[in-house]
Amino acid sequence: MDQEHMAGASGSGNGAGRRRFLAIATGAATVAGLGTVSGCAGADGDAELHGGNRHGTSGAPSGKPSPTAPHGLDVKAENARPGNADWPVTKAGPDRAVEGFADKVSVLPGESFGLYVSTTAPRFTVSAYRMGWYGGARARLVWRSEALPGVRQPEHTVDSGTRMVRTRWARTTTVETKDWPEGSYLLRLDAQGGEGQRFVPVTVRSASTTGRTVVVNAVATWQAYNKWGGYSSYDGPSGGYASRSLAVTFDRPYDYDDGAGLFLVYEAPLIALAERLGIPLAYATTSDVAREKRLLEGAGAVLSLGHDEYWSPEQRAHITAARDAGTNLAILGANCCFRRIRLEASDLGPERTVVCYKSSYDQDPAIKRGHPATVDFRSPPGADPESSLLGVIYDGYPVDAPYVVTNPGHWLFEGTGAKAGDRFEHLVGVEYDKVNTGFTTPRPIEILAHSPVVCDGRPSHQDTAYYTTTSGAGVFASGTMRWVEALDATGDGRSGRNHGLDARSGALTTRVTENLLRVFAAGPAGRTHPAQDNVKAVYGGS
Repeated sequence: MDQEHMAGASGSGNGAGRRRFLAIATGAATVAGLGTVSGCAGADGDAELHGGNRHGTSGAPSGKPSPTAPHGLDVKAENARPGNADWPVTKAGPDRAVEGFADKVSVLPGESFGLYVSTTAPRFTVSAYRMGWYGGARARLVWRSEALPGVRQPEHTVDSGTRMVRTRWARTTTVETKDWPEGSYLLRLDAQGGEGQRFVPVTVRSASTTGRTVVVNAVATWQAYNKWGGYSSYDGPSGGYASRSLAVTFDRPYDYDDGAGLFLVYEAPLIALAERLGIPLAYATTSDVAREKRLLEGAGAVLSLGHDEYWSPEQRAHITAARDAGTNLAILGANCCFRRIRLEASDLGPERTVVCYKSSYDQDPAIKRGHPATVDFRSPPGADPESSLLGVIYDGYPVDAPYVVTNPGHWLFEGTGAKAGDRFEHLVGVEYDKVNTGFTTPRPIEILAHSPVVCDGRPSHQDTAYYTTTSGAGVFASGTMRWVEALDATGDGRSGRNHGLDARSGALTTRVTENLLRVFAAGPAGRTHPAQDNVKAVYGGS
């Protein structure tokens, strides 16, 4: 796949690592022929980056927020507060001008976390922005520090065994979250004199998800793609697959998108839409879902956003249990639940190391202690393809293809005006999923869009699908990694922004997502909107 040079996301500026990012997932891993997707470089998750801002429209099929939602975040009241449109990074400055990380990926409201900052400036400030809608501003300033003394922290080291980048920085300050509402936050670091700006993401998580739609920040995937210090889960400084990290840590800054990780690309547009609609939301990270067995009890729906590739067995088990108890599940991307990982402690705390040996799993000492192999879920040993949960299965990359509507009468397309055969250019990419009954596939399952693709010379199809379960849960999978990105698409696409996605794609994905969020927030969707199996009609056979 060719490296693309993308514009900044939603006004976030030209991220220091953004221009290099698309090379991370390609190259040596493809050469190594990893994975089981014939004819495509399907083993390696790719991430596409974008920019833009779209206001969208409201209106959807019947679906009222669950009356059982307990006291918690009042999304409507929060978003009625004045926003701060000046939140983006506009002056990133040179590499290492200012950068940092938090020692917790999430905290409960009122809890504190440590902030570790390195800067060449004598002083800097920290501004905490809660991300949402806020009348289109998309963020609200919740807290700002006084000017803090800046220091240049020690250089990182690299573990000789796993090639994991380590930092041994001193804690710069402790941040208290008193009066911070639940949500996804970006802390903006501003070096004195305008020398540089960077983000540090952190989630203020919800103590309860009962009756709420749960936004899950895919922090393990963010970290797997992070090449700060020269190493990611894909390659090292040489660019070769064999030089990749076998474990990566949260104890380092993110090197792309000005420090925001994959958040601005794959998650912020969906959060803005959900908060604009006033959907009762709860917030968590993939680490929280893995750790807390009962976190999703009573949740109305769980949202997996644009790129959510790296899952622990515990996360998968807890989300599967929630589905089996009637919680709806929406997969608003592709290549979801593809890698099996293990979370281990770092020097700063538990669950801060993402272990994924991939094809080198036999080198993992934990295998001898009985831990599952950190390979693709579909691969041995312990093969358990993701399709049993998602309904679809990852089929490969790279593709750039039109999205083709084949089931326009489905309730999810209500209000879109879409007709059978309508095409939406560039909406399928760069990775895609499909229904493949050669793998375990829940039934009944309904295919809504069936888009022809050619993936590295191999003809195939991308599918958007919806299935329902005996528990009443509805499960939706968009089948394309560009779904959340498309929510921000405007114009005619000729500028190349958002990979050429245009306002038609923006309107379609926005309305379908509105329909989905409203129905899923109302309770088990399978009871009111049961799937009508059409696999045979679409693919033939059974």
